[in-house]
Amino acid sequence: MKGINAVLLLPWKLIAGVVFAAAGASVLAQVPVATVPPVPGASTVPAAPGAAPVSDASRAEDETFLLLREAARQDDAARANALASRLPNYALPAYVDYYRLKPRLRETPYEEIRSVLRRHEGSAVADRLRTDWLLELGRQRDWTTFEREFALATQNSDLQVRCYALLMRAGRGEPVVAEARTLLANPPAYGEACAALMAQLAQSGQLGQNELLAQLRLAGEMGATGPSRRIAQLLGASDVRAAQAVDTPAVAMARGIGESRAEHEIYLVALGRMARTSLKLATIALNKNSDKLTAEERAVGWANVALAASIVLSPEAHDYWVRAEGAPLTNFQREWKARMALRRGDWRVVAATIESMPSPLRDESGWVYWLGRAHAAQGRREEGEALFRRIATQNNFYGQLAMEELGELVTIPPSAAPVLPSEVDAVANLPAMRQAMKFYRLRLRAEGNREWNWALRSLSERQLLAAAEYARRNDLLDRMVETSLRTRTELDYSQRFPAPHNEILQPTAKSLSLDTAWVYGLIRQESRFITDARSGVGASGLMQVMPATGKWVAGKIGLTDFVHGMLNDLRTNITLGANYMNMVLENNGGSQVLATAAYNAGPARSRTWRGLLEAPMEGAVFVETIPFSETRTYVRNVMSNATNYAALFERRPQSLKARLGTITPRAGGVGLP
Repeated sequence: MKGINAVLLLPWKLIAGVVFAAAGASVLAQVPVATVPPVPGASTVPAAPGAAPVSDASRAEDETFLLLREAARQDDAARANALASRLPNYALPAYVDYYRLKPRLRETPYEEIRSVLRRHEGSAVADRLRTDWLLELGRQRDWTTFEREFALATQNSDLQVRCYALLMRAGRGEPVVAEARTLLANPPAYGEACAALMAQLAQSGQLGQNELLAQLRLAGEMGATGPSRRIAQLLGASDVRAAQAVDTPAVAMARGIGESRAEHEIYLVALGRMARTSLKLATIALNKNSDKLTAEERAVGWANVALAASIVLSPEAHDYWVRAEGAPLTNFQREWKARMALRRGDWRVVAATIESMPSPLRDESGWVYWLGRAHAAQGRREEGEALFRRIATQNNFYGQLAMEELGELVTIPPSAAPVLPSEVDAVANLPAMRQAMKFYRLRLRAEGNREWNWALRSLSERQLLAAAEYARRNDLLDRMVETSLRTRTELDYSQRFPAPHNEILQPTAKSLSLDTAWVYGLIRQESRFITDARSGVGASGLMQVMPATGKWVAGKIGLTDFVHGMLNDLRTNITLGANYMNMVLENNGGSQVLATAAYNAGPARSRTWRGLLEAPMEGAVFVETIPFSETRTYVRNVMSNATNYAALFERRPQSLKARLGTITPRAGGVGLP
């Protein structure tokens, strides 16, 4: 069967932005929203599970609303206005106003916008409208209106809006560079606002050459061509060469190093980009041109090479990091330098590298844990334990590991008193909650999530538990999990770690001798129990099974009548997903860590990472040094989830370290391709 190898050489689901990987992040926002047909009158709005019957009149209004939403998305002002006029008494009046206004926001008189904002002040849609308006005001440089509306904004979380706010203040001569540094950390997201802010700060002298060079280095590292061009212009260098350094590094390197400091940096960006493709060519070029670079520039070049080598777990990475001594490192470089030192067991370098990180990064739970381990390994046990105590109350991967370093195991805390029906009813009657439920009935998950989260903003812990229970009663298990995770003292782990469909999953897992806690831990990460979840590349259902993989597994287990549409059937999805878990587990010597990585990134990649081991490695270190950030986060979350589920199911303390085990070099064999 020639197609089998081709199928399993592909990653399981490793496509950026597709897999539901971030801890605590909502999966719903990544599920495509309903597609609206161009012709009104078609039956496009199915009833949500358990919803009351919908009248023909209500269904017609819903379909008109969906058409209005699509007209707004397409900036069709005339159509949006006509459709909104047909919805004078619709259940979502704020959104009717918003979708009517949005396509003509640029031309609308300010008083009309303010009128809509006043009418819906304090709502999620008003906050969204104000953000849209602030972006438009920033583009117009109408700072008087911008400043007034910015002061009224509830969250001010939009990066572009925040950059415009600093641009406004910088234009008045205020020193804002310290605040700007916290925003200018992700060049691909800069857009017009942050680019203009950087230009203003450079022109006024608040942002010097060294910081612009660092920005150029960061943009190159992240593959951000547009920002690289703009930063090069601010440095007086060729924007064309800066773009080439990112997109076609071989061409940029062939042009030579150049004369100015900016031209040298562009060359070093190209060198780093080339190293991602060929370490050999990059090192040859750096050695060849070494005498044309300053000592710091050489160090920067070796840091770029070292990063590329680290990402592929090359054993030569250590030597490159040694040569990079003295280079100003990016945060990404610091993290990988620390990871490679972990793989070598060099705790002195681990500690020094983490301590060199800026405080926001250094204070992340992962680096707190590894710094604690480094201190303990060097005989500074008290310092290590102080760090472990800082994060041991966090019920996540690193918090659980820290608990074990302090001699404790993972247990399930006592549950809060059950919420009363009256408490659930009170939450259900919140305006934002009612709007969220309306959106869920329309299959508009992203809008539903926005309203749901808006409703949670000021709730007490008891009210959060009540909201989670309300989600449970409406079969919104993802909302239940995310809502319950917000509590700190009132805890209900039956909400945080639900085990639905046990009548299907438990016998399936038992027949395969699979650890049920691990299966539930993976499902919780994959789909947050959304049975009809679908990713952008076609992974479907509770266990996010890819069509090609589903077909292959179906053939292996004798499911001869399989068609892709069956992936949405709950029983079929669990059967195929569980069997695939069993296959990758057997192919990885029973290691749940390796099998989980294979489920996410593909068996070939998991096998490659294991094949780079020269000696047994602690499971936590192996997980920390998985090259793909998505898979690294995914494995951490699945293993932490599984440990919690085991504590729930077995009603006894659990060890995450024992579950991670030790990862050994591959002994040989064929297994899955």
